[in-house]
Amino acid sequence: MTALARGLEVLSCFRHGEITLSNQELAQRCKLPKSTVSRLTMTLTKLGYLIHVQESGRYRLGTACLALGSALLNKLDVRKIARPMMMELAEFSGASVSLGVRDKLSMIYVENCRSTAALTLTLDVGSRMPLATSAMGRAWLAAVAQDERQEAMEQIRELDHLSWPKVKTGIDKALEDYQALGITCSFGDWNKEVNGVARAFDPGNGLPIMAVNVGGPSYNLSPKFLLDEVRPRLLQVVRSIEEALPT
Repeated sequence: MTALARGLEVLSCFRHGEITLSNQELAQRCKLPKSTVSRLTMTLTKLGYLIHVQESGRYRLGTACLALGSALLNKLDVRKIARPMMMELAEFSGASVSLGVRDKLSMIYVENCRSTAALTLTLDVGSRMPLATSAMGRAWLAAVAQDERQEAMEQIRELDHLSWPKVKTGIDKALEDYQALGITCSFGDWNKEVNGVARAFDPGNGLPIMAVNVGGPSYNLSPKFLLDEVRPRLLQVVRSIEEALPT
């Protein structure tokens, strides 16, 4: 079981936009001896979960990972139900509309719709957003049970003690917004040039809490537009998704 857990930890080290990692980098991220990581990468390569790039000696994710991810996404009926509504919201707002679930201290996109307008974010399925500073991550924090939220917040605090006071202030404000407005906001908090709003929901059937985010460049999406025009439509989209989901 320990070897399995460590192998999965190695695979989870790859972040969005990273193509290859060395054994040294994997060892640092997993906090494991390099010799242990070398044995794990050798096994994962034989199984097809990693590819060894001979020229550089580095590793990239293999096709076996793609097969696992594709199998999961194909089983998420919520994506098929949500996509037409998300696309309509994307066209109205001129923004990127995404559906995400939590993975450790990130929210990972499982569906993404972009407006045909030129000025939208280029993030896609598999992209990650920080739990603490993104609208989507804050929506998840606001929607889960208090004990689960506190556990996640403690992990965020341990990750960066120096930034924690400012981060906590943002989360506290998001929890207030969720109660008052039904959404969470991130106006330049994750990225100073990006604004977004989000709403979380429980899809049921054993699936984890998910969230729908509307976001884009701040020069194209003002806080006023997101709150006055997008917020009511986002709330309606989430209600429609919940009503359409099988019980």
